[in-house]
Amino acid sequence: MKGKLEIAIKEIAQVVKGKDEIIEKVIAAILAGGHVLLEDIPGVGKTTLAMSIAKTLSMDYNRVQFTPDVLPSDIMGFSMYNAKTGEFEYREGSAFCNLFLADEINRTSPKTQSALLEIMEEKHVTVDAVTRELPEPFAVIATENPLGSSGTQMLPESQLDRFMVCLSMGYPSHESAIEILKGQEFKPISHVKAVLTREDLLGLQEKANSLEVHESIFDYIVSLTEATRESEYFSLGASPRGSIALLRMSRAVAVLRGREYVTPEDIGFIYTDVLAHRVRLGTKAKANGLDTKAALTEVRKSVKLPRT
Repeated sequence: MKGKLEIAIKEIAQVVKGKDEIIEKVIAAILAGGHVLLEDIPGVGKTTLAMSIAKTLSMDYNRVQFTPDVLPSDIMGFSMYNAKTGEFEYREGSAFCNLFLADEINRTSPKTQSALLEIMEEKHVTVDAVTRELPEPFAVIATENPLGSSGTQMLPESQLDRFMVCLSMGYPSHESAIEILKGQEFKPISHVKAVLTREDLLGLQEKANSLEVHESIFDYIVSLTEATRESEYFSLGASPRGSIALLRMSRAVAVLRGREYVTPEDIGFIYTDVLAHRVRLGTKAKANGLDTKAALTEVRKSVKLPRT
């Protein structure tokens, strides 16, 4: 199965140039059963990445462009009166898919953002007191423009905490930008092929969820999150949900790399991506000129590596 995952990454990399590490982390988050927040400026390929991954992993996807007039019912569905039958009939919302792409999530109203909380945490929707399960597998990939862009507003901490990882693609390198120009008309997203079946993906998710973890790795993960709460660099540390996300992501990375166990290197690979959006920088870090990821790196250095 590792071979198929490698082929999937190469397939996506034909369209999303020079971002192999980001591709790996997004796929790992899906294997871990989590959700992804892509935070970056417009035009660097966030939407293209999400759509390419959906096609490669054989996931049915729906895309919603979030604007101030998008309503919760657009996502969750609604009941409509049928004059012929004299009854109300439920119409599914756009969340009923395998991969829900929430484009520019921070441009919509808080009420619509809050509609995603139940979807992301419980993977079902409740409309008119009736709960309906979403298809399996299910994941949300949301894109977010930097705060300060026209029409944007901050996501609440409860919303941010639902995302397993927060990633930033950044500008492509000079060489990758040239490849993008050369390959744009020859490698459009329509040429991306499905590599894994939905059954393959569910099997990989089950494997990642049950992968063996040594006792010292559990201790190391908890120590890492506790260190963020004890550090003077942060005014708000990571919650136990952060520890769970680190565990699930590190298991998925191990599966992605074809191993049957988790190593400290797996945790290090996704450490800042899992915790950066769950903590708040303190005055000491700002005074020392550290951003969130740099402060997390300093905290990680203070935690003793496990001996497995």
